[in-house]
Amino acid sequence: MTQFAESPMAGRTQWDRDAALTTARILLEIKAINFRPEEPYTLTSGWKSPVYIDCRKIIFFPRARTKIMELAVEKIGRHIGYESIDAVVGGETAGIPFAAWIADRMMTPMAYVRKKPKGFGRNAQIEGDVPEGMRTLLVEDLTTDGASKIRFANALRDAGAIVNHTFVVFFYGVFPGAHKTLADMDISLHSLCTWWDVLEACAGANYFSEKDSAEVRRFLEDPCGWSKKHGGVSSAEEALALKAKAEA
Repeated sequence: MTQFAESPMAGRTQWDRDAALTTARILLEIKAINFRPEEPYTLTSGWKSPVYIDCRKIIFFPRARTKIMELAVEKIGRHIGYESIDAVVGGETAGIPFAAWIADRMMTPMAYVRKKPKGFGRNAQIEGDVPEGMRTLLVEDLTTDGASKIRFANALRDAGAIVNHTFVVFFYGVFPGAHKTLADMDISLHSLCTWWDVLEACAGANYFSEKDSAEVRRFLEDPCGWSKKHGGVSSAEEALALKAKAEA
């Protein structure tokens, strides 16, 4: 069985664990967590998964988003430091509202970065004033294997910005290579919660049946094998190659 080699749980403080469970419970409450083992989801990176999260639902629920953003800003302060960030940059499209809320609470400038230049007018890929040398925090709603952050980070660096940190509300926390993919670019990944936290939050709460919970655990313990068995990619290299082909 292929185990997840980069434990997202390592080095967590008690505050981190509490924040993760609070976030997981909120996501369950607003029904942002979806489960479909009989018809697996295909993630943008090519992985097959019996579980899917729709972080965009957070936008619709004021109390949920307020609490999650409070936790996000606290996490950023604890793990990065408020004075280490000059601007918050959202990744198109899902990262933009989260970046705006975080920037507002931190009282920092905010911008957003497109997946590619818009192709007309100024042909800009970055919207907002991001001067050369500005220390930016790249924000998105979630990440599976970290690959989607590379394009945004490269665009910011090409513009002269400094990108050493990225923050997401949700990190799948199971697929291999995520931290290494970003670490190779000198970028640290920060998140509030993972699927392991969701599984813990579900315990005794009857969100999933016992059978469904067992299937989720099988996926979490061997994501590569589970994905391959259900027709998805089976390695980080395969996922990166598929993503590069799609973006070509």
